[in-house]
Amino acid sequence: MLSKNRISQIRKLHAKKFRDESKLFLVEGYKSVEMLCGSDFEVEEIFATEAALHDNDWLQRFSPTLITPDEMSRISTMQTPPELLAIAQQKANLPDIPTDQRVLVLDHISDPGNLGTIIRTADWFDIQHIVCSPDCVELYNPKVIQATMGSFTHIHVHKRSLPEFLQQESGCRRILGTFLNGTDIRTLEFRPSDIVVIGNESNGISDEVAEVVTNRITIPSAAQCRETAESLNAAIAAALVMFAWR
Repeated sequence: MLSKNRISQIRKLHAKKFRDESKLFLVEGYKSVEMLCGSDFEVEEIFATEAALHDNDWLQRFSPTLITPDEMSRISTMQTPPELLAIAQQKANLPDIPTDQRVLVLDHISDPGNLGTIIRTADWFDIQHIVCSPDCVELYNPKVIQATMGSFTHIHVHKRSLPEFLQQESGCRRILGTFLNGTDIRTLEFRPSDIVVIGNESNGISDEVAEVVTNRITIPSAAQCRETAESLNAAIAAALVMFAWR
């Protein structure tokens, strides 16, 4: 049984302030916790219901804390509480970004579901480095972690000042930015060393980042002769560009 104090401590990790202070975060659900346990993240503690222990023999190696479904609902961030929940340490150090590998750059992506989906899609297309602007939603937001479906364990997510980072890289790489007008991604010859920038859900790429973009690219609309949507969802746009890139 979890004490009221322990439940309160875990619930604090629902808030960014306490995640930042403790350098801990929550991982919820079978798939995500299993992938966490097979990664290089440091796992602090795992909480499991009887149903989870019954269905997953591998859990015994991690000495999980047995809790009731009611206790799980009190510490979980999800509307439908999971059977498994883990607390893990945030990564303090990330590897350097190689100059010969694809890098996806995200400019002020604010929706947790979009960031999580982009990370999951980048994992599918083996794009291992994502650079986020400081105003992007936080990687360790529980909704981001949930949306990655465990792919956060495979992708290195960096936070950088984008104008500064892109200016440094522009000498040896092309900086491709997604705009409503630009080179059709179906005709562009992508390079493995390219950097691709995806903009904010509502406003696109910011002016200061646009100044550093060397090549404007676009995802063409098929509806040329009628009024259509103003733009694509950021995660969908990222997925289409990553598909063309690979």
